[in-house]
Amino acid sequence: MDEQFYIDTYFMSKAIEEANKAGAKGEVPIGALIVKDGEVIAKGYNLRETNRKAAAHAEMIAIEEACQRLESWRLHDCTLYVTLEPCPMCAGAIVQSRMDRVVFGAIDPKAGCAGTLMNLLQEERFNHQSEVVSGILGSECGDMLRQFFRELRQKKKDEKAIKK
Repeated sequence: MDEQFYIDTYFMSKAIEEANKAGAKGEVPIGALIVKDGEVIAKGYNLRETNRKAAAHAEMIAIEEACQRLESWRLHDCTLYVTLEPCPMCAGAIVQSRMDRVVFGAIDPKAGCAGTLMNLLQEERFNHQSEVVSGILGSECGDMLRQFFRELRQKKKDEKAIKK
């Protein structure tokens, strides 16, 4: 394995830590961080339920924080690490922010726009494309999401049984 794989694995493990923060709040456990020159410059995790905002995805929160930190909307020379493949909204923000590289863990068969349903990050008709690396700690990321939804379904089932 090359050095970049080990770097990507390290930072994805940090994105998983962010995802765990979301899960602890009852949010879908998705975490993201942005790295520039080997340093984490921004972090985010899902806060849609907490903030009651459709756009409060981990990637969007991290992108906003990185823009503020760099005092620019352009995130050149940055890599986004995210535990789940970006959705269309997040993929659009990634392209618009000129992010150079995106590394994600689990694929998203329902909304994935980094290669699963479509690949907005490498769409040649846009004026910017990002390098995409998929599957880094993919099993761990996918297992975390499956466990969350398994527990959520059980909780709803239990609540339904109590109401009867």
